[in-house]
Amino acid sequence: MSKRIITISREFGSGGRAIGKQVAERLGIAYYDKELIEKIAEGTGFSKEFIQEYGEHAPGKNIFSYSFLGRTASGMSMQDYIWTEQKKIIKELADKEPCVIVGRCADYILRRREDCLHVFVHAAMDKKVERIVSLYGETVDKPEKKLRDIDKKRSVNYQYYTDREWGQSQNYHLCLDSGVFGIEKCVDLIVDLAGK
Repeated sequence: MSKRIITISREFGSGGRAIGKQVAERLGIAYYDKELIEKIAEGTGFSKEFIQEYGEHAPGKNIFSYSFLGRTASGMSMQDYIWTEQKKIIKELADKEPCVIVGRCADYILRRREDCLHVFVHAAMDKKVERIVSLYGETVDKPEKKLRDIDKKRSVNYQYYTDREWGQSQNYHLCLDSGVFGIEKCVDLIVDLAGK
């Protein structure tokens, strides 16, 4: 069941990015996360900061927030341009080489490929709070609110562009609770399932 491409979708604070990076290192394949942001910025002409903010997050916390975006004569918003470029780049990367791709609806974009392993990483709120406080030095009074807000915007963005529910197990081959298994065990499981 060898899989060339591994997509990692994740809740904020669950360690999905760290898991993806370690999987890529263990398998000796390319890793795309921040690098993907740079490629999308080059392709669209938008700043990396803009891509980081709007390439994976909705402009608001509900689907209607997309109704208020400015649109060109072609009917596309800036977020639509980012989505179009993001899809193109993710498909090109998957065609080019074995890799791990974190976020950016890659599981949906590559859903028809049989050489992919789609993973969703989640954790209980207390584990995510503990992680962002210790790892990122998060000092927000209510880190739970920040976690919920970021994940809500990811969820709305995913729903808007894919017409699917973010985090729903049917969209992935594997759902892992990093708070229960830990980062290393999650990496082990993914590497084992990838077939190397």
